[in-house]
Amino acid sequence: MLIAKKILPLVCLGLLPGLALAQRPAPKTDFHQWAATPPMGWNSWDCYGPTVTEAEVKANADYMAKHLKASGWEYVVVDIRWYVGNDTAHGYNEKDPDWNLDQYGRFVPAPNRFPSAAGGQGFKPLADYLHRQGLKFGIHIMRGVPVQAVQRRLPIKGTQLTAADIYTKEGSAAGCTTCTRWWPTARARRSITTRCLSCTPAGGSIL
Repeated sequence: MLIAKKILPLVCLGLLPGLALAQRPAPKTDFHQWAATPPMGWNSWDCYGPTVTEAEVKANADYMAKHLKASGWEYVVVDIRWYVGNDTAHGYNEKDPDWNLDQYGRFVPAPNRFPSAAGGQGFKPLADYLHRQGLKFGIHIMRGVPVQAVQRRLPIKGTQLTAADIYTKEGSAAGCTTCTRWWPTARARRSITTRCLSCTPAGGSIL
């Protein structure tokens, strides 16, 4: 007991500096130091437009990982219309586009262009491939509900509604055949308890 009484104060004293340090506010840094460089990476649009394939993404990612990653290059982004199986290199195929959606009206990668996405795998296998090389994976995705989901009246997962019940043409780009604005009707607001996954913010997403 005597030994314990002698040791306990020493142990407590040893902990106090650490506790005091943990309570100190984080040092403030000048905002110019928050991002020393812009996001550095590769985007499929610049060379492939809306037609890039999984093999082409991997080839460019392999080069980046081997030759550029050490200098800070880390983003690999698949740009627009990865969900269309028959787009053209110099413009969108608006004549007979091969849209790929799941049963709930959400875009999925075209399996003829991204074979690893088949069987409901989505982009996870490709993302895993890039992550193993220490890279970050991004995709371009439009906000709103896919027009095709509205036209086909596809169901919204977890609800009794369809895509046609929750959209409006107000604010949508004229002639846009990809996505329309998501704006719940009164009925939808009463019925939807979780946000529809196809209604995403504008721009891209980094995985």
